[in-house]
Amino acid sequence: MVTFDDLLDRVETYIHKKDDLILIKKAYDYACEKHQSQVRKSGEPYIIHPLEVAIILTDLHVGPNTLCAGLLHDVVEDTDTTVEEVSELFGDDIASMVEGLTKVSKLVFSSLEKAQVVNHQKMLIAMAQDIRVIVIKLADRLHNIRTLDAMKPEKRYRIAMETLEIYAPLAHRLGIFKIKAELEDRALRYTDFENYRKITNYLISEKQTRVNTIETMIAEINDILKKQGIVEYRIKGRIKNIYSIYKKMISQHKDFEDIYDIVAVRIIVKKIEDCYRILGLIHANYTPIPKRFKDYIAVPKPNMYQSLHTTVIAGNGLTFEVQIRTEEMDQIAELGIAAHWAYKENASYSKDKEQYEIAQKLKWYGELLQLAKEEKDDAESLVETVKADIFDANVYVYTPQGAVIDLPKGSTPLDFAYKIHTNIGNETVGAIVNGKIVPLTYELKTADIVKINTNKNSSGPSVDWLKIVKTNHAKNKIKTFLNKQNRELLVESGKDQVKREFEAQKIFEYDLTDKFALEFFGKNNIESLEDLYNEIGKGNISSKTVVSKYLGTTVDKEQLLQKQLEKSQRILTTNSETGVVVLGLTNPLIKLASCCNPIPGDEIYGYVSKSNGIVVHADSCPNLKALDQARVMKLEWASNIKRKYPVNIIIISEQYNTVLAEVIATITQQGLHLAEISCVNTPKLESVIKAKIVLSNKEELDRICANLNKIAHVHIVERDYN
Repeated sequence: MVTFDDLLDRVETYIHKKDDLILIKKAYDYACEKHQSQVRKSGEPYIIHPLEVAIILTDLHVGPNTLCAGLLHDVVEDTDTTVEEVSELFGDDIASMVEGLTKVSKLVFSSLEKAQVVNHQKMLIAMAQDIRVIVIKLADRLHNIRTLDAMKPEKRYRIAMETLEIYAPLAHRLGIFKIKAELEDRALRYTDFENYRKITNYLISEKQTRVNTIETMIAEINDILKKQGIVEYRIKGRIKNIYSIYKKMISQHKDFEDIYDIVAVRIIVKKIEDCYRILGLIHANYTPIPKRFKDYIAVPKPNMYQSLHTTVIAGNGLTFEVQIRTEEMDQIAELGIAAHWAYKENASYSKDKEQYEIAQKLKWYGELLQLAKEEKDDAESLVETVKADIFDANVYVYTPQGAVIDLPKGSTPLDFAYKIHTNIGNETVGAIVNGKIVPLTYELKTADIVKINTNKNSSGPSVDWLKIVKTNHAKNKIKTFLNKQNRELLVESGKDQVKREFEAQKIFEYDLTDKFALEFFGKNNIESLEDLYNEIGKGNISSKTVVSKYLGTTVDKEQLLQKQLEKSQRILTTNSETGVVVLGLTNPLIKLASCCNPIPGDEIYGYVSKSNGIVVHADSCPNLKALDQARVMKLEWASNIKRKYPVNIIIISEQYNTVLAEVIATITQQGLHLAEISCVNTPKLESVIKAKIVLSNKEELDRICANLNKIAHVHIVERDYN
């Protein structure tokens, strides 16, 4: 049974300040006092548990405050102690960690189902607020799983599954291999004992053979290095942990004998350049297995792990994995982020400084901090995003500048774009991977170099993008954009409904304001006129109600009547042929110009020709400026046009088999008549589609152009003035 002296022996190897040692002893004594009447399921005094947790933490060389929090981590949860008492006795920093641990300890994870998302969120936010809380929790879980035999079978299984699903991945993502490997191996014993026993027996039955093989390999490598004058290095062997072997057997459907890297030799050197020099010597003296070399020095794993890995065939035909790394890399490989902030006396420490430095070292942790801020009110979104986008990220791609971006398997260029920045994602119009244009549906692979083409004038994401992206982060950003866009459409619809209702009342001038919206509809959680239009667009408020409220206010009736009279004088009669009227002329000869095909909603001008009467051009028509301006006159559309008009549009997209079909479907689904359509492929791997569609006005044209722009491979949609 461990004692405080066992803890003290370990602590004094790296903590020497008298005040720190007194504080640790004080925390131990306080924990003893509070837990004195409690025993564990095993029958041991309860104090053994926090003591063991603290001993595990000393392996990570944590600071005195973290050790105290480890000793005190159960006093608030399991005794009558309050957080305020801990703060008064040990300070705010220790009390904050104990409070965080108390919250996390109350979480029960039965599975990764929706019912558990709030629990996951609490853990993730606790991590975001102070990563030391999670490190202590990992030590707590490690000791608990070491003593799991005292629990009932069903509880053993639940805790073991929870360990594999939650805590081991956390340890892995923090790079703490020592804790991760033991958590996995011990948990497997309770979740799949049959396979655990089988693998353990394999390892035991051939243990001596493997030991001899490793020793022979180490001797051979020693000879190779010494002949080249390399003397500053360490070399050691290792056998893959049980759970890692199990995962490969299950996921790759392999037998134990088919797994290459059960045995590994690790060479530890002083400098990075020595790593690559020794790699060359290994490949020169052994046969490397193709595609089994990995350079994690140039491209570190997200948990900061760095090493060269290569698998070779020795002279006796056995397969070995050789790992080559520096001393610092080896320390990080074992201790992960804990190696970065291992306690050093006489160095200044603060929680905020540590959090900032960790976020700089662990890119994914910086992402977690940001996500915890952005999605703190949406537990499900936060949990799913972190689990899918951060914990499962295992594809590493490059920006053109050489920065490494990690993404989950199956990610596309759109996921990459949104990982860089939301605006880049929203403005994406194409992607280039390894120098070649690829569709946005392309599945990214490790080592791809990705460049995103953007256009600030693009219409932005479409609903189809949600089917393309893999990451929750990208999906959430696309949904946010679409929701905002939908709001804009609803606001416009609400405005239009109100306008039509006023016109039905023969009112053409009115002045709705934010004050009016808040005064009469504030009870509906409406704070502005835009909110009011949005609710009308949704159908939650009737436009008739709004107009009725407005007319019931103290409007100057005489002034309103005068505005109506002025407006009514401007209502134009319809020209049945063109919908265009010319003031002062009853039935002039009018022709719509075929070069620009003007439609209601365009500003229009008439050119008085010698033979064709008045030819009507849109103000944006390139030909209008070339005409004799003395013969050009401003025209107006009638107010109640019934006819429809042809208009030409041009669509430029990537060459893609289905893009023409998607264009046709989009036009017809909007209820428009497609008069003509053609498609030509260019040497630039683009498709140029020209279409003539028949519609009522410019509003319909703008709407169809916006919808066409949402097609995944379309870059440009514009009116065609031929």
